[in-house]
This record gives sequence, C-alpha cells and structure tokens, in this order.
Amino acid sequence: MRSPHLVRPRLALLLAAGLTALGTPAGVAHAATATVPATGIPITITSTEQLAPGVTYGSFEVTTPRGVTVGYLLTADLQKNKVSLDLLHPDAVAQRTVVSAMANEQGAVAGVNGDFFNNSETHAGVTPTYSSSGPEIAGGEELKFAVPTAQRFGPGLAPGTSTRDVFGVGVNGKARVDTLSLDGEVRSRKGAIALGGLNQYALPVDGVGLFTADWGTASRVRSTCGTDTSRSDPCSTHTYEVTVRDGVVTAVGPTPGAGAIPTDTQVLVGREGGADALDDLAVGDRVQVREKLVSAGKPKLTFAVGGAPILRDGAPLAGLDTRTAAVRSSAGVSPDGRTVYLVALAGRAPASAGFTIAELADLMRSLGADAAVNLDGGGSSTVAVREPGQAAATARNSPSDGTERMVANGIGIFVGKH
Repeated sequence: MRSPHLVRPRLALLLAAGLTALGTPAGVAHAATATVPATGIPITITSTEQLAPGVTYGSFEVTTPRGVTVGYLLTADLQKNKVSLDLLHPDAVAQRTVVSAMANEQGAVAGVNGDFFNNSETHAGVTPTYSSSGPEIAGGEELKFAVPTAQRFGPGLAPGTSTRDVFGVGVNGKARVDTLSLDGEVRSRKGAIALGGLNQYALPVDGVGLFTADWGTASRVRSTCGTDTSRSDPCSTHTYEVTVRDGVVTAVGPTPGAGAIPTDTQVLVGREGGADALDDLAVGDRVQVREKLVSAGKPKLTFAVGGAPILRDGAPLAGLDTRTAAVRSSAGVSPDGRTVYLVALAGRAPASAGFTIAELADLMRSLGADAAVNLDGGGSSTVAVREPGQAAATARNSPSDGTERMVANGIGIFVGKH
C-alpha cells in the first residue's frame, strides 16, 4: 500500500487556497486542469471558489473502471478566525428535513448530509422515526446516543467499528474521528438502574432508554423493536414506560407512548430486564436521572455526528467493501485536526458511476485526510452551498432522487457563529 505521505494532496491544497495564486477573488469560480494521481486514479479539478476566508467549494472528476464520477468538495480551515463546524439538524431528533433548509435555518455557508437514519420500517404498525443511527452533539448539547450496531441502517461497517463512532470537533477547535459511550443512571431509594439509551430509535435488549424534549413527538414504540443481533426481529412484548416530572414519577404504564415531552419532563422506556427494573418505580417516587456522553479521546466534543470510519492514521481500514459502487458522502480531517474535507458525489447520470467504500477511503486520503468517515449516501448525498451575495444555500450535486431528500442531520460550515 502506498504511504499517504508520498503523494501530496495537491487537489485539496488548491481548493483550500481558493486558487489565490491565480488571482481568483472570493466568490468567483475558476476552472482548473490540475490532476492528482493519488491511488492510481486521476482526479481532475473542474472548478473552485472561495466562499469565505478559510472556506472553499469546488468540483472534481474521477475516472473509474465504471466511468466518470463527479464529486464536490468543501474545505474548512478551522485555524481561520471564526470558521467552525456544527451539526445541521431539524427541530427534533425524531424528524427530518433537507440539508439546504437546515443550513439556511442555522446560518451555515455550506454543508453536507450526515448520518444514516431510520427511514423505513418492517415492523407492522410501527412508523419510521427518521432519527439517526449514531450520536448527535450540537453546540455542546448532547442530543442523542447510538442504537445497537445491528440496528443500524446503511452498508456494513469495517471490523472494530460501531454506531458509537463519530466525526466531531473538540473544545480546542480541532476536528477528529472519535467514539462515544453513554454514562447514565436512574437512581431512587430502590436502587440504581443503568441507562442504555438517549433519544434513540432502538434500545439494547434488557435496556432502559431516556427520552427528553429533544426527541420530539414521534412514538417511542420503535425503541423496543428489533434486537442486538437483528434490526428486523419482532418488537418486544415486555416493555414499560415511566414518566418523571421535576424529579418525581408522575405516570407508569406497560406501553411506550408518543407526543411532545415537556422540558421539565423525562420519559424512561424499558424492555425485557429493563422493563422489570422500571416496574419497581411507582407514582410519587423521587428519582434522579443523569446522563452524559463520554468520548474516548480528549478534549470534550462540542459537535458530533455519527459516521462509519473508513480511514485512520492515513490508511484505509481493513475490510472495506471493494465491490459495491454507489453515490456517497464523506467527512475527513487533516493530521493536525485543523482542515476538514467534506465530500458529496453527484447523484444523477451521466456523472454517477459512484465509488466503492474502499475507493472513497482512497479519495479522502488523496485529499489530505488522515481520518475519515463514510456518511449516508445514495439519494441522501447532498452538498448545499451559499455563495457570496446569495440569500440562501442550495443543493449543487443533483441528488439521485431528482430533488433533495429529507435527512436526519448534516455537517454545517459556519463563519462567525462562535
């Protein structure tokens, strides 16, 4: 395997620089003819422009054995003053909307789609929640945790990775790929119950999950469906729900409910052994519920979105798929954590030959990434951009569905937000 340090990422460097050496002013697209022979596949820049100091947008082409694929690249230099990343998200965890709408609502200059999500269901009478598979942290607020890996939507994961893996940014302003765990419990005079979930569409077998106002109005029944080994396994028939308001149990019942959760209220849902533990609580009991997401790395993350790792320490992970080509999106970061690369492929023919996941890892490495994740793809792959002088961001990659697909979340690039 070729060392990632032997090939300089000239494509990314040109895009990140906005081709200023050629005199291209901010907001003006410029065609380029440079090619980068990384991984043996020529990568040709077709345009680039500076959206703001430290933020660039460009397009490129890759010739594969299946034909030409067009890709779009956003770069964000987190060393530049006031350039930052954060989660693009709807008003609730269990909700979806299009990337451009999220970018415009939150004031991002650009963004791409994010994590895979619960967009279809095989359980009779259960509707999709449209919530993501992995964790979410937005503006330092922990919105949700990860479903069991077997309950994930999307292509297979590389060995040793899971739904708990994220792409994020720490309080030091550096981006990284990390892994999150949930530390939480429900404590009462009757003892402590470990938490196994936070605002997620699937709980581990025997687990207890916490739902807050961030979840939204969607039914909580889906959280008790499937198992730790199969997403399609039947919903549990052994469940229990407890409502806590201002630290006091106000309602109990055998079936998970639905509807908005007030900000002063927490809802606990248990299945199997978790249901038995919650059944010990009674109306009037005083309880304390605590939860926090803990990252394997340091410092603490202020932004995180679920993603499947494909590149680590400049090398593609073992076991990546080399056969299935598709429209894909990805997020990567330079070795120093300061430069972020967001990629989305064109979604419609004739520019949609696509990449395998292994090819996507090679692409991200050639751009300069030291670590990268695979994001949701296919009709979800979207790059939205607001150019200087424009009132709103719009989708640029002709998504596969012919229009933007509503998705669970995304990664936004902001200038002057913090």
